[in-house]
Amino acid sequence: MAELSVGDAIAAFVAERNWAQFHTPENLAKSISIEAAELLECFQWSSEFDENRVREELADVLTYGMLLAARLGVDPNQIVLAKLAVTREKYPVDKARGRSDKYDVL
Repeated sequence: MAELSVGDAIAAFVAERNWAQFHTPENLAKSISIEAAELLECFQWSSEFDENRVREELADVLTYGMLLAARLGVDPNQIVLAKLAVTREKYPVDKARGRSDKYDVL
């Protein structure tokens, strides 16, 4: 038997619990923000962190991101590649390499 993809595993998990009814784009976007704040909390007072907790919080952020992409009917890989192409134009290698300046300063 073939192993489920991550997206299929998430969809099955949600379906088993009948949670899709709660997964409006608004609720999923809120959940991404909440989980991202919990990820940031791992670094709140120090640059040292609990790697397991960071992994768990990052997994929550990614899970909600994938759920939102599925709800909107977009392919996460494709939207990331499209955004990367836009960002590549804003930050050409010859100007941005080794610099953290925003594109309008380069």
